[in-house]
Amino acid sequence: MPKIKWRWVLLAVIILAAAAAAGFVVWANTPLAPAAAALAALQSDAAVTVETGEWIVFRPAQGAPTAGFIFYPGGRVDARAYAPPLRDLAARGYLVALIPMPLNLAVFGVERAAAVIQASPDIQRWAIGGHSLGGAMAARFVQAHPDAVQGLALWASYPDVDLSGIEGLAVVSIYGTLDAVASRQTVEGARERLPADTVWVAIEGGNHSGFGDYGLQPGDAPATLSPAAQWAQVTDATAALLARIAGG
Repeated sequence: MPKIKWRWVLLAVIILAAAAAAGFVVWANTPLAPAAAALAALQSDAAVTVETGEWIVFRPAQGAPTAGFIFYPGGRVDARAYAPPLRDLAARGYLVALIPMPLNLAVFGVERAAAVIQASPDIQRWAIGGHSLGGAMAARFVQAHPDAVQGLALWASYPDVDLSGIEGLAVVSIYGTLDAVASRQTVEGARERLPADTVWVAIEGGNHSGFGDYGLQPGDAPATLSPAAQWAQVTDATAALLARIAGG
């Protein structure tokens, strides 16, 4: 009789675990969707060519870029939502690769930047970055491959690994002063894990959701500036990092 009881207990545990796993997959596969401006930014024009495939590439229509930027999206956000600021970076002369993630969570795709680098031999200098969870996972890639990239751009994010001793790594940390998901105190609390010459950029009136175009994220506070105004400041700060690593 006890054996029969234990079998039922084991079966119940298996069923509960399977239900929990299925629930997680459904949750992860229902990301915050890109809004109109993001979808429009995915179209090629005379300034920027957009290529879709394993990852989304924004390429300046004129010239051959020698510096590139790899971007990891925030957790449970459709990667396409970051198209507006990334497209603007490409318009300034940089190759930009936007990386969709397994289950929309960069924690499951930390190493994906390696394939981009291998597939782009013309790019001589690389920066990597990301928003929120994506930025933290980009930092992990930097720690694992310190010779592969020369720059790191954190958008409303902070590293959970120590990068302070990586020589020659250029870093910019950009955050919104009204961010209610990754607060200023939390972001700046990572100073000791970043190089001493990290550049800190505060976007006055910016929030967490304003780094992309997917609406107001649950738990975030409304911004007091327009999404386009926030994207412009994010683009400026990230472009400055790229110019720094490119020697321009």
